[in-house]
Amino acid sequence: MHTLISSPPVVVHDPPPHPPPHATASDRHGNVALDCDTGPVRVLVVEDEVRLSAALKRGLEAEGFTVDVAANGSDGLWLATEQPYDVIMLDIMLPGINGLKVCQTLRQKQVWTPVLILTAKDGELDEAEALEIGADDFLSKPFSYTVLIARLRALIRRGASARPTVLTGAGVVLDPAARTCTLNGEPIELTGREFAVLEYLMRRIGEVVPKNEILQHVWDFAYEGGDNVVEVHISALRRKLGASTIETARGSGYRIVDRPNLERLTRVSEDA
Repeated sequence: MHTLISSPPVVVHDPPPHPPPHATASDRHGNVALDCDTGPVRVLVVEDEVRLSAALKRGLEAEGFTVDVAANGSDGLWLATEQPYDVIMLDIMLPGINGLKVCQTLRQKQVWTPVLILTAKDGELDEAEALEIGADDFLSKPFSYTVLIARLRALIRRGASARPTVLTGAGVVLDPAARTCTLNGEPIELTGREFAVLEYLMRRIGEVVPKNEILQHVWDFAYEGGDNVVEVHISALRRKLGASTIETARGSGYRIVDRPNLERLTRVSEDA
């Protein structure tokens, strides 16, 4: 049985003063999660609920992460822009600046650190908006600590690669900020989930993306249905974008192939 984290009764000492006033840094002793290239894995937790943030800090440090905590959006934004982090955990309901605005500002500033949004249990609209403005994943409270660690490690492995504002390929132009999609210049109407699935595939254009990874990224961990929901949305996208736009890699997953790039690469390979 997974342990659910919400608000455990933890006594927390007052954080040290400025700068920033509500930021606390973990000590650097004991077991440390290491990245072979950059050293300790650094996590920023932006959460105003003191007992929850203290529990997260303690639990993540026990896993070997180096953890900083900010208690409001302003401090979280300051830390995220001034310090290098491998992943950011960001609550939505924050004093000062809300979590969605923090995430949006980070992306506008070209800060591509992976962001995991923490949402309310019934926050489906928040989840959709979070993905639209550049968040990488989300978890609903209360959440499984085991799932949290797995999600964080997946985001860390993915890294902070730059993400263009508008995604293009295979004749598709997808604008996550404006929530628009066109195919060969013609507007295409997509549902929220269809848009999220397509965006996830287009951010990794040319790569085979496993079905379970799409499910984990686009649907919350609390989703209890089967993974055939991914196939349903892929089929819907194919009807709207053309059957050849999204390829199936048998037993592996799905990918979008930008045909001009594929043909160019094929010619280079043949010439070599």
